Amino acid sequence: MEINPLIFRAYDIRGIAEGDSVDLSPEAMYAIGRGFGTYMQRKSGDKQSHRRGGAGGAKGAQKFVVGKDNRTHGKILHESFIAGLLSTGCDVLHVELASSPMIYWASCVLNVDGGVNITASHNPKEYNGVKLVGKNAHSICGDELQEILKLIQQDDFIEGNGQGRLESVDIFPEYLTDIKKRVEMAKKLKIVIDAGNGITGKFAPELFRALGCDVVELYCELDGTFPNHEANPEAEENMEELKKRVVAEGADLGLAFDGDGDRVGVIDEGGKFYAADLLLIPLARDLLSRNPGAKIIFDTKTSKIIENDIRAGGGVPVRYKTGHSFIETKMRESGALLAGETSGHLFFAENWYGFDDGMYAGARLVQLVSKSEKPYSSFYEGLPQVHNTPELKIPCSDSSKFRVVEDVKEYFVKRYPCLTIDGVWIDFGNDAWGAVRASNTSPYLTLRFEAGDETTLQRCREIVVTKLKEYPEVDLRKV
Repeated sequence: MEINPLIFRAYDIRGIAEGDSVDLSPEAMYAIGRGFGTYMQRKSGDKQSHRRGGAGGAKGAQKFVVGKDNRTHGKILHESFIAGLLSTGCDVLHVELASSPMIYWASCVLNVDGGVNITASHNPKEYNGVKLVGKNAHSICGDELQEILKLIQQDDFIEGNGQGRLESVDIFPEYLTDIKKRVEMAKKLKIVIDAGNGITGKFAPELFRALGCDVVELYCELDGTFPNHEANPEAEENMEELKKRVVAEGADLGLAFDGDGDRVGVIDEGGKFYAADLLLIPLARDLLSRNPGAKIIFDTKTSKIIENDIRAGGGVPVRYKTGHSFIETKMRESGALLAGETSGHLFFAENWYGFDDGMYAGARLVQLVSKSEKPYSSFYEGLPQVHNTPELKIPCSDSSKFRVVEDVKEYFVKRYPCLTIDGVWIDFGNDAWGAVRASNTSPYLTLRFEAGDETTLQRCREIVVTKLKEYPEVDLRKV
């Protein structure tokens, strides 16, 4: 069938599900389900089915757990994907509502071959999408998504030996129990949870109450139109109400989650917002107290404060590509126990399964505060003061962005020490740096800068912006 290839992005599938320009229709979702089932069976060598017998009749070739978030069009898209997957002979464990990390968790602990969540994370309400993982939360992304696209375009699907079997399950109770046995509170804390009307509103309050917290709920009502603010804790403007509520309630901490629950943001007891990369500092120090010399991975846009603090604590800092699939692969290859991104993804391989999980990350942070005699803000006392920009998103078309970044990279590697694993990370000296990369999911470039003082920061920024002015396709009006 014809399907918009641009919805197959670097890490997942995302498209418009309502309005005048729909490219993720129920028909498209049915085809994606067929493509995924076909790809996964052929990848494992299953042409029809190999798991036979057992109560209730023949088992399908493979089994997948499939959930969805609370977007308004999620139900029909969820049903359509499952119908396509069943048609290839695969069995499905149907989950009514789930965060993406809950599905990842299920792929690690249940007897399944992978998991799927129907979600578009923090994207606007008209979007929906698909996140796919194999067994043990291995991301299906990049070239593998392109293989699924090719199967759809060629109508090359396995026709199941009869329909696969469908079974409804509730995975949250066991997920909660798993976290509870790993995270112990030393004392009761009061926290405010802002779910941004996303899926964690159904689960996070219950989880943190089970851990022993006094929980105040903010925007925890499920509403797929996201009426109060974007469910994206990376952006400080989405945290303003949480800041006020934490102070008004006299809470120990505020936690905010993104639309599908794989990211977390933090507000301290005084109402201060913390850039997501800074969350690595208390987590890394805690990890290194038990695992001296551990490797800790972070993306290229992460502050040098984190890199220097990890090194000072006896750890091995590793700067790597942005993207949860890249981070996940690097963790497995290197044996790293902790990783984080500036967007708020935090990955734990110590006492967890290695995938990014906002609620579990929040639980680990709350645990650290409960064991400390001081408030959350004390974790950052004594750190050097730096000046940095937030992540700057500069419009640039999908057809131009990678070429522009390649040209910029070639220019700067001839003039400064650079890291080129993900666009270009430029070392201007004295812990001043700049980063330029192409977004893998949207038509823009991402820039970030950091320096010890404001004058140096602006100088570094101007050096990069001056180069980018050579490209008319780069929209620098907001820089």
